[in-house]
Amino acid sequence: MRVACRLERPLPLDVDLQLDGFTVLLGASGSGKTSLLKAIAGLVAARTEPWSGAPPQRRPVGYLPQGYALFPHLRAWQNVAFALDGPHAEQRRRAGALLQRMGLSGLDQRHPRELSGGQQQRVALARALAREPQLLLLDEPTSALDAVTRDQLLAELIGLIRAAGVPALAATHDPHAAALADRVALLAGGRIVQQGPPAEVFTQPASFAAARLAGIRNLYTARVVAHEGGQVTLDCAGLRLRAAVPPWLGGSEEVGVAIRAEALALATGDGSNTFTARAVAVRAEGLLHRVTLDAGPVIEALLPAAVTAPQVGDGLSLTIAAAHVQLFELDIAADQPSAPAVASRSG
Repeated sequence: MRVACRLERPLPLDVDLQLDGFTVLLGASGSGKTSLLKAIAGLVAARTEPWSGAPPQRRPVGYLPQGYALFPHLRAWQNVAFALDGPHAEQRRRAGALLQRMGLSGLDQRHPRELSGGQQQRVALARALAREPQLLLLDEPTSALDAVTRDQLLAELIGLIRAAGVPALAATHDPHAAALADRVALLAGGRIVQQGPPAEVFTQPASFAAARLAGIRNLYTARVVAHEGGQVTLDCAGLRLRAAVPPWLGGSEEVGVAIRAEALALATGDGSNTFTARAVAVRAEGLLHRVTLDAGPVIEALLPAAVTAPQVGDGLSLTIAAAHVQLFELDIAADQPSAPAVASRSG
């Protein structure tokens, strides 16, 4: 399903999306994600394809706003029935059937305050599906969930939506949620900077903006110094790295480089991408240590706590597979990394 939108206020957006199953719109706070969903739903004035000019009540769209917006004085079945037409008895029957599909049998008489966050979300989903929509819109579907239950409830939500057979567009700033989607679209600067399957978008970022949204913190520009055997050698602020030659490289002298922190490992021997670096900051993150290192450029690594417990000032020998040094073309007009300068970490 294709959805396009051109919006002037409250901020300019010019977006063209291809939806496939459960699609996640990933963007930073303030990038216009909620405005885009409201525009598609007809709640904000905009030119959209399809349904341009149609009022909200005539658009076959189910909308789950952030926080779910359930009526606190209505019971679960009444919240669902609010979206239904017809005789009272028929509304109640259909609302009950929808709640049963959501796994909420026996909870139809409860008020929202008597339901867990995940149960409230499923009531809101049942209400959205009651309109028999051609498209579901979800605004930050994990924002009201705690970190412990987020993954489980998000997986359940995606399963319910897929079972309903309705394409969905979910707006979020959480790359982890996007990784569970069928398709991901990255929103920055009022436009879609990249879209495709999550595995492709997260491993092959097309720009600095796309890499940042994909959660990559180690971002650099590098100078190409040699080609050999299907690999390219890069000078990244004095750090020499090898990477696979991308098909677009041609005669480019500078490229963008993205390296995931989790792709770095402690070296056990010599290798083409083995280097030494000094730890300048260490932070425990559960079973991992996030280590900031001075390797010429500043670089972050996520290292297993069971393997090493580095201290500030320690010298570490690290390695990264050439396949995990991700390259992308530079767009001088649009893809300059933010301060500090390109020789250091950005984003």
